[in-house]
Amino acid sequence: MNKILDVELSKKTAESIKSKARKPFDNAYKAALATQGAKYVQGFLVCQGKPTKPLEHGWIEIEETIVDPNLPHLHNHVQEMWYFAAHTLSVKQLKEIIEESKEDYPEDDPLPIYGDAPYEYYGDVMLGGKEYLAAYQAAEAKCKEIQGLKAQNN
Repeated sequence: MNKILDVELSKKTAESIKSKARKPFDNAYKAALATQGAKYVQGFLVCQGKPTKPLEHGWIEIEETIVDPNLPHLHNHVQEMWYFAAHTLSVKQLKEIIEESKEDYPEDDPLPIYGDAPYEYYGDVMLGGKEYLAAYQAAEAKCKEIQGLKAQNN
């Protein structure tokens, strides 16, 4: 089941947390902390325009609704965006992981969060567990579908 992106709430959330460009995980983290009933989500975003590959991305979900605090920084029409979730955390889990990461690895950015090893590989990049690989493969298939439709229309 595809979840629906709430454009207006995404824009309001971005404004309230002072969303920054090229900081999808930080923006999602801040939005999760500031939004009642939110879950923090990491995964992949596919846009019909460029780039033609999945983008690693972060957002929040409230029940069956996607709220993307990064939306003002994305230059695509809402109808041309697809989200593929790989990792979902409650705010409580998110806070615990961030605190532990800051203690154990104070010099490293605690976001994004990839879960427990063993990790899967795609291309030259190591990501999280099998759920990351599955989300990436689904996003990659969507990119190929979009490219095929573009080729047919040209």
